[in-house]
Amino acid sequence: MGKGCFGVATSANVQSTQNAKSLPEHQKGLKAPQMPLIIGGLIVAAILLVYLIMTQKSMQPILLILGLLLGYTLFHARFGFTSAFRRLASVGNGQALRAHMLMLAVAVSLFAPILAYGISFFGTGATGYVSPVGVSLVVGAFMFGIGMQLGGGCASGTLYAVGGGRSVAFVTLLFFIIGSTIGAAHLSFWTEDLPSFAPISLATSTGLGYGGAWLVSIILFGFIAWITLVVERKRKAPKMAPLPTTTGWKRIFRGSWPLFAAAIVLAVLNALTLMTRGTPWGITSAFALWGSKVAQFFGMDVASWGFWQGNAQALEASIFADSTTILNFGVILGAFLASAAGGLFKFSKVTLGNVLASIIGGLLMGYGSRLAFGCNVGAYFGGIASFSVHGYVWGILALAGTFVALYLRPLFGLSVPKSKDSFC
Repeated sequence: MGKGCFGVATSANVQSTQNAKSLPEHQKGLKAPQMPLIIGGLIVAAILLVYLIMTQKSMQPILLILGLLLGYTLFHARFGFTSAFRRLASVGNGQALRAHMLMLAVAVSLFAPILAYGISFFGTGATGYVSPVGVSLVVGAFMFGIGMQLGGGCASGTLYAVGGGRSVAFVTLLFFIIGSTIGAAHLSFWTEDLPSFAPISLATSTGLGYGGAWLVSIILFGFIAWITLVVERKRKAPKMAPLPTTTGWKRIFRGSWPLFAAAIVLAVLNALTLMTRGTPWGITSAFALWGSKVAQFFGMDVASWGFWQGNAQALEASIFADSTTILNFGVILGAFLASAAGGLFKFSKVTLGNVLASIIGGLLMGYGSRLAFGCNVGAYFGGIASFSVHGYVWGILALAGTFVALYLRPLFGLSVPKSKDSFC
């Protein structure tokens, strides 16, 4: 198997393929479910669900279930943001980015009426992620683009890698939290002392309304998808090899989903998240909360930071009252269950190079996500789905950071895909 498989194939997959030559081609590489792990994961999820039902608001158990489904979907389809950017930047393969465009097209189609009419399950209303465009966003998104390629995954990728047993992802997550906390402490400087434009919504800042903004968005997604096809033809990009899977109803639980199916599911789940808690899916604000609580425990005046102005009560409340925290826990558990269902949960090898890359990558992503108002999920996915211009700017700067990171990865012993490599 080629060197450029982007971390989705393992030696276990190869060995399994060698031992399963009699199977149909699409089933080669499938492993038996790890039933003890599946049972253990379901027990943990059930305990947490019961605890939330007994102690928290009614939306929290629902968010846990949505998080489980998000994590299961991400791992089951190996749906990546980091790998999609790296494939395009390195060899011109845009298959995953086109899946992003499909995801965003479905998302804006669902978000438009939800945001226009404030539809929600618990009477909270619905508000999208619409953030300013300024120095903070530009610097933060560029930093994040570099960091995610060194850390081996973005925020969602880090969470589902932790759930899947990728050992070095625990290092990335720890330093992601540290970087996010430092970013929260510095945020006022970046947002108040440096130039910035007011938030721009294609729907409410332009006079287009949500219908017009939806049409513009669909045209933009189609144009971006077309550009990826042009790049693929020009660079003669290799195709992604299909992952091992099965057929029929079993494919819901085992094997892998096609990227387009995961794109649709993720968009629907994000819309349900929006209607459940009143804001779209997000990840990194919880990292800032966890780190800030630790800093507060050690005597730091966290409540004085600009990031916490207007939301200081979150510092005093239980982390289980934080909706983003619950979603994150769900993503980790969902990815764990998906990996165990595919027989793939296994702690991976840790080297000095990937640990150092994860430390630097985690810090850059944590700090960058605070400056840029989120990560691939909150700023890119949630921002664009909310018709915010900042989401597009975030994507462009993160892609620019990805190009820079391609020159940095070899310094840590990390591979850079080549056109002759096979793609998983």
